[in-house]
Amino acid sequence: MQVKIYTDGAARGNPDGPGGYGAVLEYVDTKGQLHTKELSQGYKKTTNNRMELMAVIAALEALNRPCSVELYSDSKYVVDAFNQNWIGGWLKKGWKRGKNEPVKNVDLWKRLLQAKEPHQVRFIWVKGHDGHPQNERCDTLATAAADGDDLIEDTGLAINS
Repeated sequence: MQVKIYTDGAARGNPDGPGGYGAVLEYVDTKGQLHTKELSQGYKKTTNNRMELMAVIAALEALNRPCSVELYSDSKYVVDAFNQNWIGGWLKKGWKRGKNEPVKNVDLWKRLLQAKEPHQVRFIWVKGHDGHPQNERCDTLATAAADGDDLIEDTGLAINS
């Protein structure tokens, strides 16, 4: 099954409120019908990169069978980590970037590697905040998650087509 995923992990509608992340999954079922699922969650006072990683993880974990995935992210950090095989280098170095500089968010990187394991994932960078419709949709979703009191949990939303 072909799935497109659009993520955003840096929405802060209220500077004093929680950050948030959002992911949009689009897929076509066996009958040719287009479906969309939205995942969002608020997190308080965490980094943009960490929220982007959580958005990607939530989206990949929502897939309950192996899929061919195009994953769009406005985070060059996340996209380059996979496209330029930074993770492979980090693993060989024991999760160190330089001589003694540890890689941040190792727990999430390991979880992301596990989440993408059964899928064929192509990471595509979408420049953020330039009016790109794919990025704008995720910005809107993540901002709603950050501003809302009623958060949509990312569990139990697996694709069942």
